Amino acid sequence: MPAYVIARVDISNPEQYATYTARTPRVVADFGGRFIVRTGDVLTVEGPAETRRVVVIEFPSLEQAKAFYASEAYGAVKARRARAADGQFIIVDGYPEAAWEAAVATSRAVTD
Repeated sequence: MPAYVIARVDISNPEQYATYTARTPRVVADFGGRFIVRTGDVLTVEGPAETRRVVVIEFPSLEQAKAFYASEAYGAVKARRARAADGQFIIVDGYPEAAWEAAVATSRAVTD
């Protein structure tokens, strides 16, 4: 089941941060991952305005997501980010297809 690294990043040095973003895709790919979201444009539709960069990276499994984040290769790249931005990074399991289908079926059966 897929797992996701979700990051919200406050960039303080765009030039230095660019040296991080130029190197990250190859490390992500080496662990079987791919960017799902990699943007600076965010539309806040509820709650406090989100001004940070939002990134979502999909990996084939929770183990691969954790291995990516803990790897020496990402550690070397991450050091570049540390000098250019502050961020929050979390790793979450994906939602199983069968669970989604069951939730939709249950929801459709609810009557008001």
